[in-house]
Amino acid sequence: MTMQMEDSRATHPQDASVKTFRMGELFSGPGGLGVGAHLASNEHGKIVHQWATDYDEDTCRTYAWNIVGDEESRSVVHADIRKLDYEELAKLGDIDGLSFGFPCNDFSVVGERKGFEGEFGPLYTYGVQALKRFQPEWFLAENVGGIRADGGATLRKIFGDMIDAGYRIYPHYYKFEEYGVPQARHRMIVVGIRKDIDVEYKVPSPEVFADSDVSASTALAGIPEWAANQEPTRQSERVIERLNHIPAGGNAWVANMPEHLRINTRTKLSSIYRRLSSDKPAYTVTGSGGGGTHIYHWSEPRALTNRERARLQTFPDSFVFKGNKESVRKQIGMAVPPKGAKVIFEAILNSFAGIEYPYVEPSLMKYIPN
Repeated sequence: MTMQMEDSRATHPQDASVKTFRMGELFSGPGGLGVGAHLASNEHGKIVHQWATDYDEDTCRTYAWNIVGDEESRSVVHADIRKLDYEELAKLGDIDGLSFGFPCNDFSVVGERKGFEGEFGPLYTYGVQALKRFQPEWFLAENVGGIRADGGATLRKIFGDMIDAGYRIYPHYYKFEEYGVPQARHRMIVVGIRKDIDVEYKVPSPEVFADSDVSASTALAGIPEWAANQEPTRQSERVIERLNHIPAGGNAWVANMPEHLRINTRTKLSSIYRRLSSDKPAYTVTGSGGGGTHIYHWSEPRALTNRERARLQTFPDSFVFKGNKESVRKQIGMAVPPKGAKVIFEAILNSFAGIEYPYVEPSLMKYIPN
């Protein structure tokens, strides 16, 4: 069974009091934002799929199957954004909202931080171009927190371009574990409202989720046998032996590691063979990396399965990832947690419906150019 986000072109009775926003997505990923938008839809408003595009074929298949219900849906366009004619998207229908989680590699703290000079740095401009072309009522843009690493020059450039496209913006650094996600995943998210629309977005307060159980043990409990993507990771006896010397929450650099199991590298990344703590949120789920980066169980000497990683990302068990094991790992790691996305989309819907909710001030307003 798949979770299908309602397609705006399907025929169904409409409640005139419920506003429907048709959403387009650039850099859609496997559907984290799509699922979040579906879950956020309520009696005050709904967000429906109009079109989406991503450069990775498996990712598009995953999105199409789970969000649209048709793996070959033409509304999910497999294309390199740098070569895509937006008129092809326009043929698929107008949009009221736009989401784009533009690739973060060149802005990442872990990456080389090439910024605008890198292959991925300029990709946010395609989101800005889409804002100018489609003029949606609102947008949601997502990227890593490391984008602030140059003193804010990058953010001021990006924010300035979004404002010049015709939007008031509300940029905030979200810590998703504070919003009910069982993972320390920190992301910059910008919500924009078109300047001619009298709607004020407010960042939802994490206090609402203060009592949420975000422990890894709860997140990974009770995974049904029927859920897809549960293939185990093959591990050598040496790796198993190494893991048996690492306590919950520890990593490969523990002091009592036997000499023959030690890893001799100049840098000691904390994520190498790092085991989860059962009573705390997981550390950040990533989409790539070699040996020792797969996230490891707190008591069993093994890496997590992709389904367990998807649980930490809050994907429903019915969500099926397409592609081979490494492709699925990448898709999961690059996605926005649906539960975190749901909180933000709910706030957008409530803002347009004029419904008040607890909020905090946006944390990145200081980077908006004067």
